[in-house]
Amino acid sequence: MTKADAVKDCRHVGCPMNMVYAKVALSKLQSGQILELILDDGPPINNVPGSVQKEGHTILEKNRLDDGAWQLLIKKA
Repeated sequence: MTKADAVKDCRHVGCPMNMVYAKVALSKLQSGQILELILDDGPPINNVPGSVQKEGHTILEKNRLDDGAWQLLIKKA
């Protein structure tokens, strides 16, 4: 599994705040570093990955967690 440089847990955070938190977390990283982002099922996992990719970042992995949340590994552009 890929090692993340930073982790942001956005469980129980509604849209669009989870995207805001993801952007802030990504802004603290250098290009090429990896953010592990935890999102709830439903609108967060349906919306955030596309928004992140539109900003030029790469989704390396998307994994369902045991509690029903999702783990994204995002490589900063």
